[in-house]
Amino acid sequence: MPVESGSNVAARQAKQKRKSHSLSIRRTNSTEQDRSGLQRDMLEGQDSKLPLSLRSNLLDLFSQIEREFENLYLENLELRREIETLNDRLAAEGQTFEGADLAKGALKTKASHSTSQLSQKLKTTYKASTSKIVSSFKATSTRAVCQLVKEYVGHRDGIWDLSVTRTQPVVLGTASADHTAMLWSIETGKCLLKYLGHQGSVNSIKFHPTEQVALTASGDQTAHIWRYMVQLPTPQPVADISQTPCEEDVDFSDKDDADGEVEGPNDCPSIRVPTTTLRSHQGVVIAADWLVGGKQVVTASWDRAANLYDVETSELVHSLTGHDQELTHCCTHPNQRLVVTSSRDTTFRLWDFRDPSIHSVNVFQGHTDTVTSAVFTVGDNVVSGSDDRTVKVWDLKNMRSPIATIRTDSAVNRISVSVNQKIIALPHDNRQVRLFDMSGVRLARLPRSNRQGHRRMVCCSAWCEDNTTCNLFTCGFDRQAIGWNINIPALLQEK
Repeated sequence: MPVESGSNVAARQAKQKRKSHSLSIRRTNSTEQDRSGLQRDMLEGQDSKLPLSLRSNLLDLFSQIEREFENLYLENLELRREIETLNDRLAAEGQTFEGADLAKGALKTKASHSTSQLSQKLKTTYKASTSKIVSSFKATSTRAVCQLVKEYVGHRDGIWDLSVTRTQPVVLGTASADHTAMLWSIETGKCLLKYLGHQGSVNSIKFHPTEQVALTASGDQTAHIWRYMVQLPTPQPVADISQTPCEEDVDFSDKDDADGEVEGPNDCPSIRVPTTTLRSHQGVVIAADWLVGGKQVVTASWDRAANLYDVETSELVHSLTGHDQELTHCCTHPNQRLVVTSSRDTTFRLWDFRDPSIHSVNVFQGHTDTVTSAVFTVGDNVVSGSDDRTVKVWDLKNMRSPIATIRTDSAVNRISVSVNQKIIALPHDNRQVRLFDMSGVRLARLPRSNRQGHRRMVCCSAWCEDNTTCNLFTCGFDRQAIGWNINIPALLQEK
């Protein structure tokens, strides 16, 4: 290695002072030269397949990195000393203010007052944040208990929708992107029936109010009506699941067990031919529902229209148009001839069929993104959820503005409202499910971790308050539906 002259060393040291922040700084004092020579001697004695010149080059580079970190460390120490000096100076000024002359008093008073305000604001903010965290932990111990009771696994793709039959026997129905709909025993989690009549994704499933008849909507541009007969298996004792606070949100891992191939139930009977096929749409049929009485159905499509059909004749009665973009959902009132349709155009519309000669429409505007669903309550309210991360509660008698707004941290999918207590279940894109009351107060968050709960987007929720085993169901794109037991009295007591 060539030895540098004294003038070159001096020039290089001067350059180093001018470029103290440069990454590649070479210093040639005797200590570093001795250390470099010692390291090279050690390298020569080590067994390596790399050429000695390459290893020496690597050593030089690592030495430069080490020196740069050393410089940063020294700068950090110097900055800390400066901060301590400034703090001491401020403390000294605060102590001498009492004895300062009146000419400087006004200026110092203003500075001291400003500093005091800032300090007080920081303390207040810190205490508020800390109290929120503490209250959150306190709520965990007193919050009502939510239990995961059953997992319904068998679909080979994500589950878009689910609902519970309104007649005996009470079963759970799921609609999946794997082109099938399935009926499940709520108590045992066993598949009772599989519907294979659609040629595209099954996007929704709803049951007739008084008969064993199902209505499904599909990406094949049709809606199917089909009859089913199922026999419930003998219930087995439910496993003793340890009670889990609703606020638990421990996510130890993002491991997605649903990524593996799921073996579907092969032993359950199947239906391949519908009783009635409804064809009029020119696009994906995204949702369908029964009007009160079960003699008519309404469908919502990506062709921007909702169609009203007569079930007996399967004829198109009305085509409900007016939305500017694709429809995302439709819902009927449980007791009145009312229909609400939601759309990507950020609105949802109310259609009134109580008078056969008049089909009035009211437009609800209040969201800033796609309205993913809008559902009726038993009374005179509509609850809407949106991709804008909000849920809004509306009064049908005053549609100008919502009576309550719920703001969340994730897009909201197909919501449901319990009939008796009017608790809103919010399924989110971020795998969470939250419960709110109609005034916008959050009641609970269902437990989710790598051991239980949904592992992907939660698409839909459905209440079944009269069922003693599970009174809330959710489904998602992790290919499973989950049955929950919500302690509603305790939930409302904590309100």
